[in-house]
Amino acid sequence: MPFPLLTVTAAVPAVGAVVTAALPAATTAARRRTPKAVALAFSAATLALAAVATARFDPGGDRYQLTESYTWIRSFGISFSLGVDGIGVVLALLTAVLVPLVMLASWHDADPEDPHSFEGPRRTQGFFALVLAVEAMVLVSFLSTDVFLFYVFFEAMLIPMYFLIGGFGDRAGGPDAARQRSYAAVKFLLYNLVGGLVMLAAVVGLYTLTARAGLGSGGGGTFDLATITRAVSDGKLAIDPTVGKALFLGFFFAFAVKAPLWPLHTWLPNAMGESTAGTAVLITAVVDKVGTFAMLRYCLGLFPDASTYFAPAILVLSVVGILYGALLAVGQKDIKRLVAYASISHFGFIILGIFAMTTQGQSGATLYMVNHGISTAVLMLVAGFLISRRGSRLIADFGGVQKVAPVLAGTFLVGGLATLSLPGLAPFVSEFLVLVGTFTRYPALGVVATLGIVLAALYVLVLYQRTMTGPVREGVGSMADLRVREVAVVAPLIVLLVVLGVYPKPVADIVNPAVGATMADVHRTDPKPAHPAAEQPWFSYTTAGTDSPGGVAK
Repeated sequence: MPFPLLTVTAAVPAVGAVVTAALPAATTAARRRTPKAVALAFSAATLALAAVATARFDPGGDRYQLTESYTWIRSFGISFSLGVDGIGVVLALLTAVLVPLVMLASWHDADPEDPHSFEGPRRTQGFFALVLAVEAMVLVSFLSTDVFLFYVFFEAMLIPMYFLIGGFGDRAGGPDAARQRSYAAVKFLLYNLVGGLVMLAAVVGLYTLTARAGLGSGGGGTFDLATITRAVSDGKLAIDPTVGKALFLGFFFAFAVKAPLWPLHTWLPNAMGESTAGTAVLITAVVDKVGTFAMLRYCLGLFPDASTYFAPAILVLSVVGILYGALLAVGQKDIKRLVAYASISHFGFIILGIFAMTTQGQSGATLYMVNHGISTAVLMLVAGFLISRRGSRLIADFGGVQKVAPVLAGTFLVGGLATLSLPGLAPFVSEFLVLVGTFTRYPALGVVATLGIVLAALYVLVLYQRTMTGPVREGVGSMADLRVREVAVVAPLIVLLVVLGVYPKPVADIVNPAVGATMADVHRTDPKPAHPAAEQPWFSYTTAGTDSPGGVAK
């Protein structure tokens, strides 16, 4: 029996969460190091396993690889089935990379102000155990090939996130911080629970259709994603158009809340604003990516006709989200809420690329998920270092930071430039592909979406100018520069931004075949140019989803 690599990869952080939570209560600074070190070790082991899974993945092989399946509820055709395609494997690796860095960045965020208070002794264990629990559930979501299994973990991850938001908030939030944290946590939970309940109805409806078609063992129903997708593509599972649209909306609504897509986005600024910087990174760089990933895997794969039908409306919502998020980011006075609204704008670009139904758009959207996760992590974590030093999230309370903390200011600038998609940094490649893919099919929407780039430059550069340049404001003069631990957090992320900005081919080669398979699911091909260039026999390029074998066009 082959080694169950994916199961072990997801199980390691789950076990780590249990072990960390069960450690003896820490009442001194020395004892608090133990749960931190244990949690970090489990996250590092998860990263090593995710790296092995990525290395073993063959982009030219089967669509789903490293597959494992264990019967769970036989009577309903439910199994614990895992497998990765090119999109899932890179997002799983992104998650595994970010979590240990989040832990290092949050090293003191869970230390109680009063270690002898009622909530103090086990506070550190609780925070790091919850982070590992989120990682385990997100990994299963990316690796799952069973629709019901995906749904269970899609919803389960809300619980540890709720406690991370409500129980471990930003200490710079002011005297009303506890109430604001509770409000943000409840809002996050309610929005996503409603989306999940709607999705549950659609999951049940999908199972009923598979049972009628006898797709499961013994002529019953099934939740196996590959079986259902293949049956839809081959016409063995004929879904009535009206029913298909209703089921699509059930799935899409849940994913649009998670993503988040305008106008279902309002929970995100509250959640990110009231969380610690590390929790905010988990929300927008890890958890929210499950929503956009699921749009590609489940909406387009299971309901291709409905996806095509609703695509124009979703594209309009995406463009509105791009402009809305960017405009509100321009007017923000709170650093963390500015990053939150910027993320809403960026998620608009990701969803725009997905539903443009072009290989460039979907490849760009997938790369954007990875690159946005890295760039947002840099900007938010450095912002967290900045806020913890000053004790305030307000932009007006900063000024002249680059004169007293040049390394901090420099890393903040790199994160900001990545956020505005500066050429040479990773997000530029993905944003360019999304816009190219949109222009080829929806030129008007592509033109309007481009305004988001201009607004991004405005809010990022104004933020940097107001916080980092000018005279040194009161309370900033004694600010310390980045410490060794903080440099160790930011440095690998900046390296990734530069490397993937200059040479994105390794990631693109992994995701492109999966994008080609998704395009085949929805029976779409790229629009042909109105004035095709003369054929150049000496020129060739590789792209997913072309008509030539292996995705190679010449």
